Amino acid sequence: MIYADDEITLEWERSTIPWLKLFTVEPYREMSDLPDPLRHRIFELLTVIEQEMRDYFHPHKINLASFGNYSPHLHWHIMARYENDSHFPEPMWGERRREGNLELPDFAAFEKILHSRLSALR
Repeated sequence: MIYADDEITLEWERSTIPWLKLFTVEPYREMSDLPDPLRHRIFELLTVIEQEMRDYFHPHKINLASFGNYSPHLHWHIMARYENDSHFPEPMWGERRREGNLELPDFAAFEKILHSRLSALR
């Protein structure tokens, strides 16, 4: 767990790329179910997370997705993608194209930076 409060949680997805998942604490099913203040806060958090990932990991692209077909609990995937990652340009849950060979900076240091940044927004 990278960050948690009374409204959201942020955790790593086990992967070869930097991949985070942001969940609402309450099991909202759709974005339109979110109270307005929480919806605005989530967009602010997603923007901060994206920018911090760009600054720290220097990816080719950030992928941002929200699914819920298996788990109807509203959540977002934030992924730093690289042209030489194992699946690019396919989604990470799609067909593997190659062995990924990424040299990435320390995830633990990024986690501390991001936790500090998100805590300051509260």
